[in-house]
Amino acid sequence: MSLIGEPLPRREDVRMVRGQTRYVDDIGRPGMAYAAFVRSHHAHAAITAIRAPDQAPGLLATITARDLHGRVRPFPIAAPPDAELADEPHPILAEDEVRYVGQPVAAVIASSRALAADAAELVEVDYQPREPVVEAGASDVELMRWSRTGGDVAGAFAAAAHIVRGRYALPRLVAAPIEPRGAVVEHDAELDRLTVWCSMQDPHRPLAQLSHILGIDRERIRVVVPDVGGAFGSKGVIPAEAAVAAIAAIDLGRPVNWVEERTENFLAAYQGRGIEGELELALDDGGRMVALRGELRADLGGYLLPISAIPPHTAGLLLTGCYDIPAASVTIVGRRTNKVPTGPYRGAGRPDAAYLLERLVDDAARELRIDRVELRRRNLIRHFPHETPLGLSYDSGDYERCLDTALERLGPVDRSSESTIRGTGVALYVERAAGQWESATVALEPDGQILIASSASPHGQGHETTFAQIAADRLGVGLQQIVLRFGDSDQVPPGVGTFGSRSTAVAGSAVVLALDRLIEHGRALTAQLLDVSPDEVEHDGGRFRAGKRAVEWTELAGPAHDPGRLPPGLQAGLTATARFDSELVFASGAYAAAVEIDAATGKFTVRRVVAVDDAGTIINSLLAHGQIIGGAVQGLGECGTEEAVYDEEGQLRTATFMDYGLPTSGDVPEIVIGEVSTPSPRNPLGAKGVGEGGAIGTLPAVANAVADALGGRHLDPPYQPEKLWRALAESPAVAGRDR
Repeated sequence: MSLIGEPLPRREDVRMVRGQTRYVDDIGRPGMAYAAFVRSHHAHAAITAIRAPDQAPGLLATITARDLHGRVRPFPIAAPPDAELADEPHPILAEDEVRYVGQPVAAVIASSRALAADAAELVEVDYQPREPVVEAGASDVELMRWSRTGGDVAGAFAAAAHIVRGRYALPRLVAAPIEPRGAVVEHDAELDRLTVWCSMQDPHRPLAQLSHILGIDRERIRVVVPDVGGAFGSKGVIPAEAAVAAIAAIDLGRPVNWVEERTENFLAAYQGRGIEGELELALDDGGRMVALRGELRADLGGYLLPISAIPPHTAGLLLTGCYDIPAASVTIVGRRTNKVPTGPYRGAGRPDAAYLLERLVDDAARELRIDRVELRRRNLIRHFPHETPLGLSYDSGDYERCLDTALERLGPVDRSSESTIRGTGVALYVERAAGQWESATVALEPDGQILIASSASPHGQGHETTFAQIAADRLGVGLQQIVLRFGDSDQVPPGVGTFGSRSTAVAGSAVVLALDRLIEHGRALTAQLLDVSPDEVEHDGGRFRAGKRAVEWTELAGPAHDPGRLPPGLQAGLTATARFDSELVFASGAYAAAVEIDAATGKFTVRRVVAVDDAGTIINSLLAHGQIIGGAVQGLGECGTEEAVYDEEGQLRTATFMDYGLPTSGDVPEIVIGEVSTPSPRNPLGAKGVGEGGAIGTLPAVANAVADALGGRHLDPPYQPEKLWRALAESPAVAGRDR
């Protein structure tokens, strides 16, 4: 029986519930020192002087930007295709100027964490405050610009029967992983080699980033990613603090630990979203969408990090969504503000695009007096592959079946009453996933186990279970025979990284290719053992057969490690390595939501979310559903309570969980999951991506439900009681209307 699609429980959970996990702060090294950072209290200021204490209990060193001259470079910046980026990289430590509250200015290294914190309080920094800019619309400094046009946009708008316009915005969000950022760095003076344990999404990007920042060859850096307590996109860039810890470890000749406190994570870890758009949709007399124009403005913060430009670029590319719009023109401007930089947060531009477009489509339906579902249905893409006017090539999908399934699963909803106002909403999305490459190495161990080393790195997704299912299914062996290895740059093959719902489609496909090579090596070894031609050997059900004779994988384990019995050209363990270069694949889905608003208080409640995702081939339905639910809950948080609020001085007013509200289990409504599967033809598994669908689809579905409840009035999230109460007070006819 095939294991593909089976809802097997996660193998990782056993050691997690037993407390056998090992996070960065669990790593102890002899003679460990600890780093604490002095951070700016100003959103924008010149630094005129820094005075560090000569002595303090346990003090080992104080490091400022001047101490790093000639030893570090600013962060590298990755420019998306055709994007123009300013030369404004994030410095490792601020020297002459600070541009956001929480920016690291100096580091203190001491013999304990408490003493480091105490010594940091003794560092004096003289600032000359400058006027902060806290709204992207008020900034005249561009950090990014990108534009693309496809089709006859001007002609389509000139001939359009209807033009619908809308302005929509999403606030900044805090990723808030349960484990904040951190690193332990050790320098081997004899080998002149750094070992960095860090809470990151993969080992490859931090290795490359540290190599650039420190000017050290990659071969002289080992990056180990142990267990990670969540990331959600926020751990794709090595923290500047880790680079400073590396310098300290080299200079002091002892390991250095840096793990941030929760408030530091709020202030200094890059945030997500923070985008607004002005959109125009042109339609003909029959309600067919003929062109789209969009101008997006992104709040990128004080500097550019390596991946700050990626989310707005992704939002722009996906702005035509699942609709067959023949012409489109999009411009994105990323502006500098005096806030912490932005970067990927679960969805990384995909929720932004879905929200902007799906709100516009709902508004168009109202303006044209066409049923909102019917308008969508008239314009869905139905033939694949499909080339969008913005340059993407969609591989497969069945958007109408997703929509129909979502509507069916939503079911009937109670009408509004005088005390409770109800609304429903639907939304569709397309998700860009995969792309670039990953690699895998597989080998038959002496005890008969199959060892898989993957370039992907898990931080909650369930790679160990998913990849084990792929391998056990491909090889015809038991799951207990499969052993996975991740996260150590010395022990896993190179790759790009774990982000953007790409692990199964790309890294999983690399595992498949490596397993197929292992099977071929097994056929060759079996042929030699049975003295037959390899062409006579077949692999079936975990056995290699030649006529009536059969050899199991476990029987090959001994000969596979005996050089005298290996066929020429094969390595011990029949080791096989493969790299999979991936085209982009496109997951999709349709979401529906039912909400209600208390007419007297404005209290907002989501009663039901229906999630229908098409992620192609699903390896483990239980894990896929877990990803969908987790993403949906994050989308609900964005709708209900989450917003990084800065005041006019650039101070973050939501810097603790007392002020920044995450949804709890009691806030989670009924989440109904439906599935549609159109496997991708672009990888051997037919997989797309499922890790972000919940975060993408929930947001616009709930937003459209709120607009429905308010009689078509638009409000941007979060939908807090006062905001809704005021909207209701301004539209008293909404309450009790016949629905």
